[in-house]
Amino acid sequence: MADPAARARELALLFTSWPSVTGTADEAAFPERLHEYLTGFDAARVAAIPDDPFGRSTFFALKRGRSRRTIVLTGHFDTVTTGDYGALQPLALDSGRLAPALIADLRRSGENALALADLEGGDFLPGRGLLDMKAGLAAGLAAMEAYDGEASLLFLAVPDEEERSAGARAAIPQLKQAAATYELDIALVINLDSISDQGDGSTGRIVTYGSIGKQLLCAHVEGKPAHAGYPQDGVNAAYVMAELVRAIELSPRLSEETGQEKAAPPATLFAKDGKQGYNVTTPSSAFAYWNTMQHRQSGADVLLIARELAATAIADAEARTGHRIALHMAADFPKPKLATDHTLSLPDQSRLAFQRIVEENGIKGPAVILGFASIPYPAVMLREGPVRAAISAAVRAHGLAEVNYFAGISDMSFFGEAAGDLAPVAANTPIWGSGFTMPEAGGYPCINIGPWGRDYHTKLERLHAPYAFDTLPRVLLSVIEAVSKVG
Repeated sequence: MADPAARARELALLFTSWPSVTGTADEAAFPERLHEYLTGFDAARVAAIPDDPFGRSTFFALKRGRSRRTIVLTGHFDTVTTGDYGALQPLALDSGRLAPALIADLRRSGENALALADLEGGDFLPGRGLLDMKAGLAAGLAAMEAYDGEASLLFLAVPDEEERSAGARAAIPQLKQAAATYELDIALVINLDSISDQGDGSTGRIVTYGSIGKQLLCAHVEGKPAHAGYPQDGVNAAYVMAELVRAIELSPRLSEETGQEKAAPPATLFAKDGKQGYNVTTPSSAFAYWNTMQHRQSGADVLLIARELAATAIADAEARTGHRIALHMAADFPKPKLATDHTLSLPDQSRLAFQRIVEENGIKGPAVILGFASIPYPAVMLREGPVRAAISAAVRAHGLAEVNYFAGISDMSFFGEAAGDLAPVAANTPIWGSGFTMPEAGGYPCINIGPWGRDYHTKLERLHAPYAFDTLPRVLLSVIEAVSKVG
């Protein structure tokens, strides 16, 4: 059996050399390449994602132990584009050649002294997707190959984490079917995603017992257009939206704290009126959406708070304009009839869906309609109990810190034990069931243990190699062994 550290390095660099940008033919081909390369498992299969416009698949590999108790090792293999590397783009997937080229660039430009020191020191390796997150997949496979214990291990690699989590959403029913087919009792899902740490690694060498949630809150404003010479005759949709943005942006009511961990407050990602050209008529409509992040708040909680914030904004707008402005929820109306265009982003599909709601229901302005504009990422958390206690002891022995929430949204939201009912979210998301579908919740105990590094999604994406290759496989083996012995 190969040394896990050497194997983790070998696989990480190999997987990085295989291009897999989200939404490309390379991404679609990646699972078959895994299937052809990896051997020695009791079962392995590529499972197609139904109705996927890119023809993508997930990849499963099973190593059966002496019991049905099973730990799943999972992560995504898609990456963001390599276009940001500029002239170095041909080297983006070749860490060995990219490192000296980046060092030369950084020496010449004098920019980013930390990146230069990291790369010159030799402990950090660059490459698109090496950190996010092919080194995590490699460590999981290296640990899986080295493991010889009671538990069964199931490796699961998915596409499309970077855009719509189509891979993880499709993998949930596939995973449940695999568990039934191979008679597996899933005790834990370990997500292998990467952690960003701009310091000494102390905040990167962690286990997270949950993942932060995300809801893309949105609002459509239907105004009452008027000539700009007589603006008081109508209600400017752009102005009403400005009041909504002012009320919601950075609102502490939509920002939670758990101990020392704080969820980011809401941020406006898009706000635009519906005008297509110049004239002196005030905008008749506007659309905006906000990134909101949760620890314990459910979708229903987010809607309730957003409605209260919107009511305050509307009251201010009414006082200034002298017009009454109605406040609706998307769930107040039937879901619109849509011809889904998968070339559009989900928020863009939602913008059109809200316009269709206005048309199909004869809504006259001024009015505001609140809802959601994309896939929900429920917050998940591993409950206190024997499994969490066993994990805690195992990781502390390797010097890892323990954190409640993975700070960036992740596929854990679909595998884990989500808090709150998604029915209110579904009812207030007009493209639910057309733009996307949601699986039944995974409901598995789920944690994240992955590599750490810096600046992913940029050309300076780099992996801390000693931790990823030497420490991480040993940590995973310890956690697997500890969980295999719980009750």
